[in-house]
Amino acid sequence: MILTTTPSIDGTPVREYLGVVTGEVIVGANIFRDLFASVRDIVGGRSGAYEGALRDARREAFAEIEAEARDKGANAVIGIDIDYEVIGQNGSMLMVSISGTAVRL
Repeated sequence: MILTTTPSIDGTPVREYLGVVTGEVIVGANIFRDLFASVRDIVGGRSGAYEGALRDARREAFAEIEAEARDKGANAVIGIDIDYEVIGQNGSMLMVSISGTAVRL
């Protein structure tokens, strides 16, 4: 399955547009991860705990759009958009939302 942010794939015409596919993953902020990130903010550097959580959430969201596209008979998803939002009371959760257009090349 080809997944791309571009609106087309060079040299490969789209034979059929199969509709929008989406993947959303919401992860809660863990108190220990928050504490670790706070320490990192004070002393500087990157927060590996948050980076890992973001990476995992993004992979899950991509897996969701790929599965939805396969169910529609697609062999590619084009025009992918990735968004990150802090949601929940006091910004206690992070949402990764991915959407794109399922196509048959």
